[in-house]
Amino acid sequence: MDLSGKTALITGSAKGLGKSTAMLLASYGCNIVLNYVTSEQAAQKLEQKIRDMGVRCIAIQADIAHPEQAERLADEAEAAFGGIDILINNAGPFIRERRVFLEYRREEITGLLHGNLLGVMLLDHRMLPGMRSRNWGRIIHFGFGHAGEARAWPHRAVYAAAKTGLVSFTKTLAVEEAAHGITVNMICPGDIRGENKEKTIDEVEGQIDDESPRGRPGTGEDIARAIAFLCDSKSDFITGNILDVTGGLDPIRRTLKG
Repeated sequence: MDLSGKTALITGSAKGLGKSTAMLLASYGCNIVLNYVTSEQAAQKLEQKIRDMGVRCIAIQADIAHPEQAERLADEAEAAFGGIDILINNAGPFIRERRVFLEYRREEITGLLHGNLLGVMLLDHRMLPGMRSRNWGRIIHFGFGHAGEARAWPHRAVYAAAKTGLVSFTKTLAVEEAAHGITVNMICPGDIRGENKEKTIDEVEGQIDDESPRGRPGTGEDIARAIAFLCDSKSDFITGNILDVTGGLDPIRRTLKG
């Protein structure tokens, strides 16, 4: 795969799955725009590491849950590279504590919706004209395992509503933009936690994960490899898809069982 000459903007990419994706795309020659909210040191360290790989890279601070910051992120990214070819909407707030909907504060509700749905839509809206002008673009949204089924997910009401709304938006945008050479897909990771978000598949070889039907923990590389495939020029016939990368894990049914 060769992504030389392409530029990817990856939200929430100083750490975790976004970092793993940035590193893999850079290895294929892609220029990278990193984005962070508070992890400035991690972002700067990663920026230098990617530059050492022989591609261009900058790190921009912005919280896409705030429309004016998302707009500034887009402006600075385009000014630095002349255009964004690949937009990976990785950032998205999540509250791990299990709570029924009534126990959420109003500001938590709006924050989850803005960070996981509205902010993504606005950033897509801002980047689409440039992609159309080049008749080439790749947009990746992030969901969760089995998001496409829109089942009940107790204690995750707001997050699940935002992401399942994004499922519909992904499919609609894919149809609308297909004729312009732009593909739009969603990656739905399994329950990849902690340091595993930045590990390679080789690094977890031999480890056992009793919750995973595959038997091993998921890694950042699992997610990054799927994204890279969708970004390839010859993947232009794949659009509007909701791709589970979970090792067979169903997080919703696991929750319902206890």
